[in-house]
Amino acid sequence: MNHASAAPLPPLYGAERWLATISVSLATFMNVLDSSIANVSIPAIAGDLGVSPAQGTWVITSFAVANAISMPLTGWLAMRFGAVRVFITSTLLFVLASWLCGLAPTIEALVGFRVLQGLVAGPMIPLSQTLLLSVYPPALAGMATALFGMTVLVAPVVGPLLGGWVTEQFSWPWIFYINVPLGLGAMAVVWQLFRDRQQPPRRVPLDRVGLLLVVVWVGAMQLMLDQGKEQDWFASTEIVVLALVAAVGFVFFLVWELGESHPVVDIRLFARRNFLVGTLALSIAYGLIFGNIVLLPLWLQQYMGYTATWAGLAMAPVGLLAIVLSPWVGHNVSRIDPRRLTTVAFLGFAAILWMRAQFNTQADFATILWPTLLQGIAMAFFFIPLQAIAYAGLPPARMASATGLNNFVRITAGAVGTSVFTTLWESRASLHHAQLAEQISPAHPAAQQTLAQLRAAGYTQEQALAQINRLIDQQAFTMAANDLFWLSSMLFIALVALLWTSGRRAGPAAAVEGGAH
Repeated sequence: MNHASAAPLPPLYGAERWLATISVSLATFMNVLDSSIANVSIPAIAGDLGVSPAQGTWVITSFAVANAISMPLTGWLAMRFGAVRVFITSTLLFVLASWLCGLAPTIEALVGFRVLQGLVAGPMIPLSQTLLLSVYPPALAGMATALFGMTVLVAPVVGPLLGGWVTEQFSWPWIFYINVPLGLGAMAVVWQLFRDRQQPPRRVPLDRVGLLLVVVWVGAMQLMLDQGKEQDWFASTEIVVLALVAAVGFVFFLVWELGESHPVVDIRLFARRNFLVGTLALSIAYGLIFGNIVLLPLWLQQYMGYTATWAGLAMAPVGLLAIVLSPWVGHNVSRIDPRRLTTVAFLGFAAILWMRAQFNTQADFATILWPTLLQGIAMAFFFIPLQAIAYAGLPPARMASATGLNNFVRITAGAVGTSVFTTLWESRASLHHAQLAEQISPAHPAAQQTLAQLRAAGYTQEQALAQINRLIDQQAFTMAANDLFWLSSMLFIALVALLWTSGRRAGPAAAVEGGAH
């Protein structure tokens, strides 16, 4: 039976719809959480397995590379085996891989199981969105997207806080073990509610060459981004080779996919103006958001004296106003031009990041907290309208491919944002450190006074100079963070102009019909 001709499935109502929403969202939350939960646990993992923290970071990068590589397969898998079957299988394999990660006796085994976990996790996020949309009537498509958006945006913030607490209270394997009961419980409910909602699969050929090219260029690019800072970027032959492999692989990938009748990644979707603009705006904005999510707790912990728990608390309120306002946005996205709603988000992010650009080393907890709390407003207006723009007018048969491609580009942009932000932060800090150090010579009155005070407090000359250097470091990295906050603010203002190059969307029905497929 032709997939495109299958009749749309009826929506669910009442308790069944809420159970479906919770169970599908829980699987998504688990997946997104695992992209960030290990970050604060790396020192514990490295110490327990007898490796350096630098080697321990492969626990994060291996998951990201595998996840990015497998996500474009979502469209083919959904057509070949059915969205419900693929989603349940992926989630159960994700649970199994999580359990194996917790049992891993060596770093090599852990990295291997994280690769497996990332590979099977690829289809989970786009298909969870597809299944969610299929159980909501067209009038409530925005509400479904709102709930999905909250899951995707809040999980990366919760991850480091939960990971630190679990590691401290129990041990690092439990950051993986907690997925087992959550995943099994969620899939029992999903199977009960969705087993009769399976669309008939159809045989479609697999683009093996395209898949191989995805593995080559995405893998090379991700390795280049992850290893670049440690290897001094293009001063390293390894980074140059990875960059060339990524660039050449990407060009071959584009040429091959445009000529392939059944491409593994349907890049022709970018010929649709709304999909191109919506995906591009979403991805650039997500890269900026994710870069800032990484930068702020790093600055708080390394230069403001915050513990991991307190840094997590300073980030946690980001979801409060998003949870309150997202249902309103979801309800009104079909009535208000989504470009207007997204403009509110982008200008909101610009204002919040401008507030952060005013931070100094005397900033108290309340000063740090306010922009985080207000950021929830921008987040509520961010994800839902951009999805509405990107998927406007898409035929149902292309929805699975579109959600897979959209999420692939977004996650890749998040990885790029993280790498670029941490690299620029250190680069700008070195520049500010040099400028500050030039002004503080031994003959400088303030430097002499500070040295005298430190010597009087019992410091040796070397200890006093080291203390002054730490103070300069604190100022330099704070100024560097402010530079990046300001740059992000300006980029969000520029994104408003990009946003308005899209056309008005056709309406929410297309997304819902696509979701049913």
